[in-house]
Amino acid sequence: MAVTAALVKQLRDTSGAGMMDCKKALEETHGDIDGAIDWLRTKGLATAAKKSGRVASEGLVAIHVADTSAAIIELNAETDFVSRNDDFQSLALNLAKLANNAKDIATLNSLPFPDTERTVEEEITHNIATIGENMRLRRMKNIKVDKGCVVSYIHNATADGMGRIGVLVAIDSDAEKETLVSLGKQIAMHVAATKPVALSVESLDPKIVQREREVLIEQAKESGKPQEIAEKMVEGRIRKYYQEVVLLEQTFVIDGESKVGDVIKKVASSCGSDISIKEFCLFILGDGIEKEQTDFAAEVAAQLNK
Repeated sequence: MAVTAALVKQLRDTSGAGMMDCKKALEETHGDIDGAIDWLRTKGLATAAKKSGRVASEGLVAIHVADTSAAIIELNAETDFVSRNDDFQSLALNLAKLANNAKDIATLNSLPFPDTERTVEEEITHNIATIGENMRLRRMKNIKVDKGCVVSYIHNATADGMGRIGVLVAIDSDAEKETLVSLGKQIAMHVAATKPVALSVESLDPKIVQREREVLIEQAKESGKPQEIAEKMVEGRIRKYYQEVVLLEQTFVIDGESKVGDVIKKVASSCGSDISIKEFCLFILGDGIEKEQTDFAAEVAAQLNK
């Protein structure tokens, strides 16, 4: 029986295995769906669908830098143990490399995975079956500059270029690369420590500022201050808020006294070249994912009562 695209899709929907694995299974079983499912099961490739509903909040943040461009991805799995698996680490690094040439997750998932006949999405499915845990390519970001460099930092690295917290800092400048890398590394470490929300006051989401202002005004009014006085008090508090969440307004963690923006100006003055931070990106593994809480004793009891 001829192996058609419709048959491959049917087997893929049924088994959760990758497209090329499904095609191979159907070829091996001469188009027999049931036989192909058994073939996939013997190869450990038909289990991915069953795992897809499990919460994946662990894993790795991985970074790939190519001088004036860089990419960062978050690849999730179910347990921290998997982050030390060589195959999982290789997958994460390859995804970071590929992300340099992808505009978004959808594009990245559709790219061919190196040294296989599978797409990125299919390779992840293949690894789910092989490693035995649900996985998800959660997010990606790439950054480029025309001149200067993009500097990376991994906090508490699990392996080279991988860990739980990753930072990219894009620096636009004609200054010597050594100077820019040194400055960029310090700023990246600062970002990992302080977790700023925006690069500058101008780039901070106005909705966030307005919400903060409204909360502060209400707090002032609650203390008995009239509206006019409350609004004047809040302006000072908003400036303090900027110093907490805006990178260029924050106190530099390295010296504990200078503003980050002033540190950049000082380095620029000393090397005789303009320096500006074009962009930064911070990925914290599992940030925002609601982790599944399990009662192991209850799970055992449920299994015994089946």
